[in-house]
Amino acid sequence: MEIIRYAELKAQPWRNGGGVTRELASQPAATAPQGRTGQGNTGSAGGWDWRVSIAELSKAGDFSAFPGMDRVLTVVEGELLLLSVDGAEHPLEKYRPFRFSGDAAAAGALPTGDIRDLNVITRNGAFKGYTSIIELSKKRAHPLFEGQLGILLQGQATVSPGTAGDEPGTPAGPAAENTPANAAGAVAAGPRTLDRYDAVVGSDSATPEILGRGFLAVVSIDRVAD
Repeated sequence: MEIIRYAELKAQPWRNGGGVTRELASQPAATAPQGRTGQGNTGSAGGWDWRVSIAELSKAGDFSAFPGMDRVLTVVEGELLLLSVDGAEHPLEKYRPFRFSGDAAAAGALPTGDIRDLNVITRNGAFKGYTSIIELSKKRAHPLFEGQLGILLQGQATVSPGTAGDEPGTPAGPAAENTPANAAGAVAAGPRTLDRYDAVVGSDSATPEILGRGFLAVVSIDRVAD
């Protein structure tokens, strides 16, 4: 069970000084150029095929273009982002995902003050990204499967490894700590408390299950068939 702690992520400032971004997860492109591009307004894509990140916007300004990419943007904190895409204005309210082309000329205005947004960017023809906002329950756990990322947006929640997908003989509990699936950011089995904007990586084996009160963003990254 892997948890990405938001508090441990490094903030990457935008070139125009309009905000900062923290990358939750990404997949390197099959033919990535040397060097690493930044988040938000720090540069164009090229080093990855998909990326999930959270940006903090503190002033109006242009968004970077991401040629050949598809974008889904969701305001997760603050009241309103006034997004202009190729000259068309779109008022984006909290928890309402909006999809637009990374090739478009985009800019944002903040009529009600600073906002924070969740960004899902995928390479056209390779992956397709989706964002859903769900309300958590204390009685019915929400599972996260392979190809999904669950991000706690508001409230209190815990995550535990489930039994879905387990095969006979699969280690569970502390014995699982030495398995490859628990390397590089994985944590021991058992309920773990989530802080705001922490992300849980989905799996089809011991599928993570989230219980609590509040709102969860479920990001799904689907591979596009050849």
